Amino acid sequence: MQDQIQAVVEEIVASGAEGGLQVAVYRHGEPVAEAVAGPGITPDTLFHVTSTGKGVAATVVHVLVEQGVFAYDTPIAELWPEFAAHGKGGATVRHALTHTLGVPGVPVGTTPEDLCDWDGMCAKIADARPWWEPGTKQGYHPQSFGYILGEVVRRATGQKISQSLHANVASPLGVAGELYFGVPVAEHGRVARLSEPEGTPEMTPEMFASFAEHVPFFRVVDGWTAAPPAAMPTAAYCNRADVLAADIPAGGVASARALARMYSALLGEVDGVRLISPDRLREVTAPAVSGVDEIAGLPTTRGLGYGLGFDGPLDGPTLFGMAGSGGTAAFADTATGIAVAVAKTTVSAGDYTTFNRIADVVAKAASTS
Repeated sequence: MQDQIQAVVEEIVASGAEGGLQVAVYRHGEPVAEAVAGPGITPDTLFHVTSTGKGVAATVVHVLVEQGVFAYDTPIAELWPEFAAHGKGGATVRHALTHTLGVPGVPVGTTPEDLCDWDGMCAKIADARPWWEPGTKQGYHPQSFGYILGEVVRRATGQKISQSLHANVASPLGVAGELYFGVPVAEHGRVARLSEPEGTPEMTPEMFASFAEHVPFFRVVDGWTAAPPAAMPTAAYCNRADVLAADIPAGGVASARALARMYSALLGEVDGVRLISPDRLREVTAPAVSGVDEIAGLPTTRGLGYGLGFDGPLDGPTLFGMAGSGGTAAFADTATGIAVAVAKTTVSAGDYTTFNRIADVVAKAASTS
């Protein structure tokens, strides 16, 4: 598998489809492939992986539930009283994990600077009016997901979610320098610069207005939207020093190796470390909600904090994980014991061709071993 994946990675970069690429695969707790290609890309390079980081945030929450710090059915307002505003008092951590909370948006004028202001964003989200009664519908929470779970963690532990990630996940797994919410400024030089394909248009007010009229993801409700036009996860956004340094746990910065290692430690032991029990693994990867997503407008099945299944060679009911808007992804399969992560420099919005080319090699190798 190592040789096959390295060959595919080099071919993809040589073709110009990707500028830089990093892949890691674990099986049954052991690394079986680690491949890189592209100028300056090493196994230690860090990448902004956008919403692939949501799986990391969910993992932090599961570890804390495992430790008994709070429960999935703990009302958020029990830890964060301000969140009870406008009828959200009964909303639970489970609702947040399953994107059924009803607070998928942020103010339409939200900027990157706003997203870097933790207290300011949390205050706005706490005072948000829900778009639906918590638990009655599901709809992807692109930015609010990270702040809600992160503030739950902070209120329950006294630590930022970045600190809890370091203490409870990254450090025990030996990837403390490769798995981040909020990258120390001294480490910014290790973060790959992202770019968009030539000819990618910028989001103009006119484009946003057209999208808001026709695409659920962009609609505006009482001045709030799931996709604030000034803070979309473009290459320019992901490359910003303030964004890299801030806790914005709806996204994340990581190496493919760290992501694959984390997912492998959810499945079982990695060098003696297992993040959650077998019973909890079954709970968090079981279908929790299914149906049409109110924001994405597509049929979606979710577990607790992870998507279930992913269209491509690895697809199946035992696959769980998260993909990022720029084409990155990290998934694990409870049936095969495989964990795979792909990070890259080219922001291919919603296009997972590269991930699925890697997934094809992994799936074929797994089926014959």
